[in-house]
Amino acid sequence: MEVGELGTIDHFSAGPLTPVLAYVMSCLGSGLGLLCTARARAAVGWARGRWLILAAVSIGGTGIWVMHFIAMLGFSIQGMAIRYDVQRTIASLIVSVGVVGLGLTIVGYAKHRTPALLVGGMVTGLGVASMHYMGMSALWLRGSVDYATGLVAASVVIAVVAATAALWMAFNVRGTTATAVAALIMGVAVTGMHYTAMFSMSIDTGGSSGMLHGAEPVQFLAPLITGISLFTFVTLFIVALSPTEDEMQEEAELGARLDRLTEDQDFRRNARARVNATNRPNDYFRR
Repeated sequence: MEVGELGTIDHFSAGPLTPVLAYVMSCLGSGLGLLCTARARAAVGWARGRWLILAAVSIGGTGIWVMHFIAMLGFSIQGMAIRYDVQRTIASLIVSVGVVGLGLTIVGYAKHRTPALLVGGMVTGLGVASMHYMGMSALWLRGSVDYATGLVAASVVIAVVAATAALWMAFNVRGTTATAVAALIMGVAVTGMHYTAMFSMSIDTGGSSGMLHGAEPVQFLAPLITGISLFTFVTLFIVALSPTEDEMQEEAELGARLDRLTEDQDFRRNARARVNATNRPNDYFRR
């Protein structure tokens, strides 16, 4: 793709490293999110909310936003410096986590799952697409960015379909193998959406000049790796120590049985007390 007199856009300037690492992080975040939503299915009250929050951060933060950022480390324009608006980049992270959380909440607390899935998928997909283009608007370079309308529309459709599929998987997939396969599929969908949107770009450098502000891509690398590694470790630790969905359901069923047994014992005790209270006057007169 031509970029004025300065060369071409390269989406893979670091070779296969960035797309492979981006895909791995997307799968990891998606897998963690699925494990969290599996526990949310068996939880009630605020416990369900906590698991859904962890799932939103895992999928929206690690699976989508971090995937986008790592992939962007391989993005370069020959002969042109690239900087990032830090505040707008952070805002895109908040949007990514927020829309995934909203979608999970819509589906997770709905009485009618199918309509909620369609609404949640639409909201989440449009939000993910907005996150991507918000992140791209954080690019500062000497030139103007244009997009091919057809590929932009395709990326939005992919985002909506992928989000709907992800929400369906989050509340229906069970078992370790199925979860792993679902995470791999979600990784393909997220990275596919990203690169479809990226290939819609073109740069016009005509008449561009001046000093660039913002942060260099590598300036995000150290805090990104540190933060995501810490979050991933903590989340994996929480998930490993927590009971599985089946164990939580068994515990809930056991608790329900104990409650019914306690209620039955209380009922019998109260019944005997009422019978004794009724018989006492008769015993007195017989004496």
